Amino acid sequence: MESFALRSLSTSASSSTTYLSLRRYSSKSLSLLPPSISVNSSPTLRSLSISSPRFILHATTSSSPENHNKPQSPSSSPAQPPQGAKLIPLAISVSIGLIVRFIIPRPEQVSSQGWQLLSIFIFTISGLVLGPLPVGAWAFIGLTASIVTKTLPFSTAFAAFTNELIWLIAISFFFARGFIKTGLGDRIATYFVKWLGKSTLGLSYGLAFCETLMGLIMPSTMARAGGVFLPVIKSLSLSAGSNPGDPSSRKLGSFLIQTQLQCSGTSGALLLTSAAQNLLCLKLAREVGVVISNPWISWFKAASVPGFVSLLCTPFIIYKLYPPQLKHTPEAPAAAAKKLQRLGPITKNEWIMLGAMAFTVSLWVFGEAIGIASVVSAMIGLSTLLLLGVINWNDCLSDKSAWDSLTWFAVLIGMAGQLTNLGVVAWMSDCVAKLLQSLSLAWPASFVILQACYLLLHYLFASQTAHAGALYPAFLAMQIAAGVPGLLAALCLAFNNNLSAALAHYSSGPAALYYGAGYVDLRDMFRLGFVMALVQAFIWGVVGSFWWKFLGLY
Repeated sequence: MESFALRSLSTSASSSTTYLSLRRYSSKSLSLLPPSISVNSSPTLRSLSISSPRFILHATTSSSPENHNKPQSPSSSPAQPPQGAKLIPLAISVSIGLIVRFIIPRPEQVSSQGWQLLSIFIFTISGLVLGPLPVGAWAFIGLTASIVTKTLPFSTAFAAFTNELIWLIAISFFFARGFIKTGLGDRIATYFVKWLGKSTLGLSYGLAFCETLMGLIMPSTMARAGGVFLPVIKSLSLSAGSNPGDPSSRKLGSFLIQTQLQCSGTSGALLLTSAAQNLLCLKLAREVGVVISNPWISWFKAASVPGFVSLLCTPFIIYKLYPPQLKHTPEAPAAAAKKLQRLGPITKNEWIMLGAMAFTVSLWVFGEAIGIASVVSAMIGLSTLLLLGVINWNDCLSDKSAWDSLTWFAVLIGMAGQLTNLGVVAWMSDCVAKLLQSLSLAWPASFVILQACYLLLHYLFASQTAHAGALYPAFLAMQIAAGVPGLLAALCLAFNNNLSAALAHYSSGPAALYYGAGYVDLRDMFRLGFVMALVQAFIWGVVGSFWWKFLGLY
């Protein structure tokens, strides 16, 4: 390594100090460090950093408060983003709610309170789909509307904020932050690259199985995608000369992005705690009357065989449908080994993070037998991380996704629960059941039709949790009314909810992240998303039907 450094003291009256450091690495070996540019600014410190696998530039300027306080010209002030709601989505959402409330006749089986709550619920869901405001803000407006119109009393409207599931989801985000902060996720992913990265196909299998394993200790598909796997994939792709927004993207990056996105749905479906929407589905199923005993074990038993078959088939199928130009990556294991050397031995905080998550997962699996609820297990694990300083309270406070999810999950769960209590969901399921009975369909045919409709309706949603909150209770009630065994219907709808993650570039948080990397164009996102959704439905339907029969679910 060759390195150069230049330090200079400014002679200006501002007494500013500038430090410029230039380092050039002469090694031509494959590197896992992606190029990056960062600019940091504070009242007394401004810095510019440019880094790549071969080149690192860091410049820092420290200025006096007098200089900083000088007025800036109007032209230098940043442009303000547009404020307030988007008018057209707002008007459409409000119109839909008003049409349901005042124009569509209320069925005799539904009370006035139930019909009014349904109109507010549909108004809220319409806004979540159309996006006049951020999700959390719009959910709060829906909650406010339910109170202002006296549809729900304040205590009932806010009752879901004390729901155990809501806090379990929020704590899962805090765990994910600790996993990223300690670097443990990056270390585990790098080990899989070292072991399985000699070929492009082997590399995709290594990353896919690594994500499945990390679902045990990092219960957020979004955090796994953004905090671990997207940075690793981008580093590998850039090192191989596969650049985003360029024909070279098909060399390696586009294949790895698509494979990881498609496998993320299966890894989310495999374990109850692998994705936040799984816990939401569990709670909503209980609201409809389907209680899953020993949920962690029951979920894994039902998902295990079709899930592992899907993980084995998905990378190979994409390899044939969307082949990479680069078939072999012999440098990747060596580069991963060098990165592990740079990371050094596992740190104390990584050991603590690993131990806390192993303890928490053990309580999730066996806690019910000793009377410890899942949320209490998560609280114990988070308290351990806080006490030992692996994460601090500012880390938790700054996790906007956690608090945003807590808000709008609570609103959706609360409204869905009240719709069930007021008989609206039962009325909807009776209507569909009568329609299916008029067609003289057996319950397996009704099961397939409703599962297919549930999957395709995800094109209307930009979030799997929003999809579950809006439609899961109604579709579960419809299937039960059509004669589908309750446990089978509840679990399959939840699996289905995960498998819709890659339908489009907006279908889930990971889909948006991976598409935003610039390696896959929009046409391929929709084409492969639809084709692979059919493939996943076939794998889970065929393999699952035999396995679930063996388990006695029907």
